[in-house]
Amino acid sequence: MTFSRKILAGLAAGILVGLFFGERAAALKWAADGFVKLLQMMVLPYITVSIITSLGSLDYQEARALGWRMGAVIAGLWAVAIFFAFLVPLTFPSVQNASFFSSSLVERRPPFNFIDLYIPANPFYSLANNIVPAVVLFSIVLGIALIRIESKGPVLEMLRVINEAISAATRLVTRLTPYGLFAIAATAAGTLSVEQMSRLEVYLIAYVGVALLVSLWVLPGLVAALTPIHVKDFLAEAHAALITAAVAGDLFIVLPQLTQASKTLLTRVSAGDRDAERMPDVIVPASFNFPHTGKLLSLSFVLFAGWFSDAVVRRADYPQLALSGLVTFFGSLNVAVPFLLDMFRIPADTFQLFLATGVINSRVGSLVAAVHTLTVAVLVTCAMTGHLRWQRRRVISYAVLTAVLTMMVVGGSQLFLRTRVSNEYTKDKVLASMQLLHTPVAATIERTPASVADGDGAPAPVDAVAARGTLRVGYLPNALPFAFFNQHEDLVGFDVELAHRLASDMHVGLTFVPVDRVHLSQQVARGDCDIVMSGVPITTDWARDILFSDSYLDETLGLLVPDDRRDGYDTWDDVRGRGAITIAVPDVPYYVAKLRELVPRATIRTDLDIERMLKTGSPELDAIGMPAERGSAWTLMYPQYSVVVPGPSPIKVPLAYPIGRRDGRFASFVNVWISLKRKDGTIDRAFNYWILGRDAAPRRPRWSIVRDVLHWVE
Repeated sequence: MTFSRKILAGLAAGILVGLFFGERAAALKWAADGFVKLLQMMVLPYITVSIITSLGSLDYQEARALGWRMGAVIAGLWAVAIFFAFLVPLTFPSVQNASFFSSSLVERRPPFNFIDLYIPANPFYSLANNIVPAVVLFSIVLGIALIRIESKGPVLEMLRVINEAISAATRLVTRLTPYGLFAIAATAAGTLSVEQMSRLEVYLIAYVGVALLVSLWVLPGLVAALTPIHVKDFLAEAHAALITAAVAGDLFIVLPQLTQASKTLLTRVSAGDRDAERMPDVIVPASFNFPHTGKLLSLSFVLFAGWFSDAVVRRADYPQLALSGLVTFFGSLNVAVPFLLDMFRIPADTFQLFLATGVINSRVGSLVAAVHTLTVAVLVTCAMTGHLRWQRRRVISYAVLTAVLTMMVVGGSQLFLRTRVSNEYTKDKVLASMQLLHTPVAATIERTPASVADGDGAPAPVDAVAARGTLRVGYLPNALPFAFFNQHEDLVGFDVELAHRLASDMHVGLTFVPVDRVHLSQQVARGDCDIVMSGVPITTDWARDILFSDSYLDETLGLLVPDDRRDGYDTWDDVRGRGAITIAVPDVPYYVAKLRELVPRATIRTDLDIERMLKTGSPELDAIGMPAERGSAWTLMYPQYSVVVPGPSPIKVPLAYPIGRRDGRFASFVNVWISLKRKDGTIDRAFNYWILGRDAAPRRPRWSIVRDVLHWVE
């Protein structure tokens, strides 16, 4: 069995194992992760030695003559590759999406520091910490310096031996590819949901379509437009090398074939020119060390991962992505892609999707890489020998035909994918179906306010709770995600969860009493309830009239804006720059005062009915001011809105529980209880479920043959 067939067999066997065992195939994750680390192990040593050796082996005159021309050709092909990589997201179908609150909303990514990333003050630190751009620059500088050294022969020989040893070690690891892909495919097939599989199909179709366009027309057509070599001759002469590269998924093994193919093509247009026969021997191996078009097309995966995980990379960040990707792709994709995912705050576990798609995309990418290498060899040699030509008519014809074919591929892929991906929105159903995490205590829910206190003679909560055997908890109706009614008309939410825990720990029953935000201080003061647990912020105005417990959670002030306007609210300076906008805000004096301070030209309108504003659209409103944690919950119900937290620094608002009748003894008890619940993880678990939405949707076991067909396991 050939190696390529072993790879395909490992892939097929992994998929079958994943489908057979379902989620139990996750037991192979250790093997999948280990294989990935083995692939990455030799990457940086190979980059360093290979670049130094290739550059150092040239003489100064040859390097200088080739440098400008090769640099210009490669830079042009880089621009083409990046352009087509950024076209791939145009094929992604438009899907309505929203998500629970994420810490990425408030975490400020450090500003892009070109110097720290690309210039290594300590190259050994860069090697030890996988800082790929710095390693590449160090290697290039050292390789160029080595050109001038007359007695460099022994050093180059030693580096070649090291390079061969690294290559041998890499080939040894590569032999494990069928087994590594088996583990990756089994884990992915056993754990990916149906929705994830359908979205993964989106990237496969989009990438393969664009890659085939680039390899079969864009690059060969560019050669035909600028040289006497026709597209048919270009592909016919190199077809054996291109097929081998695609099947094996390896560019390195076809470099000799590509060198010979380029010599044959160039001989036809410059017979007897010794430079035309000699140049490819230098250009092909030298260009191998630079990112090729196949690698740069993988930038599209970062954009796909953002679309897939609802962490979309903004178009304003495309230049940074292009620059960072260009330099990091000097190394292995297995190192560069996780680096880019982390840079743009995209969940790291999407890298497993990259490995899963790589089984197909690596072969298509190797095809593109082979075409790229041959294109560089032909164009640079023609530039050196005077056979590069600029005929306006041919170039315009090429550009027009390329534009037509590009629109056909991108448009056709988009139309096809629209029929393959469901646009049904279900996140609102997830929120409406959420239930309490723990077994609730016996509880009564009152829907209308009713005072239970009779003047000043009513007992304080600490005495009243014990006497009546019931804890009366005030709640603000529709206070997502702290207190709200789900689809079964059960009162649920973060603070409702904690209210049940408090009553359970006090060994009493529970009665929920509705309170009004406007009259909250009066209701708490006269003892309508013992405590209010409904996401009440501590403000200076309320602190004068209400006794609060210790803070149990901090919220972050943010803005709820329509999806199409979210880019204009990144910082408070951006918000102020929008002029006299109108911002609605709940009737909380602290929110109102803070927004008037931050956006003095804005019209601040207080409104208690957030749902009405979101439902009607309220075209007169530009934004709604509210904590990001609450706003994220509302976007699940109304996904046409997004939450933004303007920078540069997030504004925190502490939450606490108002204590009925200013009972200091009860407040002390609640403070101790909050401390205990923070220590034992109760508050963290509630936060992860109700605010972050972890495991919010009921988990259904992944379909598997062993469970759903054979019924061997439950």
